[in-house]
Amino acid sequence: MNNAISFCARVSPCLLSVLRIVVAVLFMQHGGQKLLGYPPGGHGTVPLDSLLGVAGVLELAGGALLLVGFLTRPAAFILSGQMAVAYFMAHAKGGFWPAQNGGELAVVYCFVFLYLAAAGAGAWSVDACCKKKPD
Repeated sequence: MNNAISFCARVSPCLLSVLRIVVAVLFMQHGGQKLLGYPPGGHGTVPLDSLLGVAGVLELAGGALLLVGFLTRPAAFILSGQMAVAYFMAHAKGGFWPAQNGGELAVVYCFVFLYLAAAGAGAWSVDACCKKKPD
């Protein structure tokens, strides 16, 4: 049992990084759809000065920050808030349950980003490389 706990303690920072990277790549696709029309689907390209345009910038730029693990905590906190706002503006009016109103992904992103804001970037990140090492 101690070996399993020891193993989990060793790989936890790396798995946190894997979670951050995978979620960032998936999240950036939403911004890419809004701003670049790629990958195809979604809303098509939207004007930058619209609410969807601002969301696209946050998704693409914030996702890029998370991808490399730079300024992870503030970026994740802002993106968590964006997803909460997106849920209540776009989904909640469709019914109480996220499965009913199509908001499951917004809820999951919101809470994963909130976790990253609290936990940080993990071992494989610019934030970890920039951390002051004790002499």
